[in-house]
Amino acid sequence: MRQGLRAAFYRGGTSKAVVFNGADLPADQAERDRIFLQVLGSPDPYGRQLDGMGGGISSLSKVVIVERSDRADADVSYTFVQIAVDQPVADYGSACGNMSSCVGPFAVEEGLVQIASDGEALVRIFNTNTSQIYHARFPVQDGMPVEQGDFVIPGVSGSGARVTLDFLRPGGAATGSLLPTGNPVDVLQVDGVGAVEASLVDAANPVVFVSAEALGKTATELPQDLDADESYMARMEAIRRAGAVAMGMAETIEQAALSNPKVAIVSAPAGFTALDGSAYGADSHDLGVRLISMGKSHRAITLTGGMCTGVATQIPGTLVNRIAGTADPLRIGNPSGVLPVMAEVAQTSDGVEAISASTFRTQRRIMDGTVFFSDAVTT
Repeated sequence: MRQGLRAAFYRGGTSKAVVFNGADLPADQAERDRIFLQVLGSPDPYGRQLDGMGGGISSLSKVVIVERSDRADADVSYTFVQIAVDQPVADYGSACGNMSSCVGPFAVEEGLVQIASDGEALVRIFNTNTSQIYHARFPVQDGMPVEQGDFVIPGVSGSGARVTLDFLRPGGAATGSLLPTGNPVDVLQVDGVGAVEASLVDAANPVVFVSAEALGKTATELPQDLDADESYMARMEAIRRAGAVAMGMAETIEQAALSNPKVAIVSAPAGFTALDGSAYGADSHDLGVRLISMGKSHRAITLTGGMCTGVATQIPGTLVNRIAGTADPLRIGNPSGVLPVMAEVAQTSDGVEAISASTFRTQRRIMDGTVFFSDAVTT
């Protein structure tokens, strides 16, 4: 027999997710996770998630939970769940910036937030993954979110209404510290690789930044070409795990979670061809980035990874700062084009502090209805 749950299917930025009202879900997290895995079609050893709503890659294998918040500084809470494609893993260890763009509009459509007048709506959102607040601003008409517009983002065909995302105090999202080691640059001793210079920054999501040149790359490559280089991918995973230990996120490299930290190569701007065939010159961006998420090269750059990159640019001495200076907005060259992000960082008596990180997305409610799963997963 089968059971069903009310849900919506959204595109948020360059990702897609099944979105639930938390009030509709069972209270037990283990039961929720079993439902999420079957709804998305995981684990799938063929890597396609054909028996579910997932799309076979990390950016298309996601769950979002939205519910009313009892916090004075938030209207709703947002929980992100990354569903592994080929493993029975529902990971709560990271946030998703792209899907953050749909949370405010979903809250309005669900009646979780009441909008009094047309114009720009502001929804205050508490992200349970990072225990941080962000604000979503987007147009509404007749009390409902507007989706059509002329704003274009790399990696998404067509255009839509702009959603502004302002992440407040994004430092220490996973570790409690903007610079978990206290240093803008560290030298990691990586098994099978050797000494690797890296910047370990935790803003919106933690990222291990390394020089593309040190890995024999240029940060202009296409994701499929990077994924095909098994030696490169193995070295990057080893660096990521070493970074996780250095950041205090794992006691050993074996214990490092799959979701976080992310790892990225960075380089000075150079011409590249995006996934859609568009050519970008060196003058179109300030920094080249190729980021790995959930063991695969991201087809764009995760939005939280982009915001962490923007913050890292403003921290004197990081590898990112050495290349791009303090460009603000920072134009990030990535496999899908160029992503602009803005960040504010201040020097305080306690060290460097991230004040905010902001960027822009579009979103669309693709469908809503009922998702089905076997009643065996709830027993």
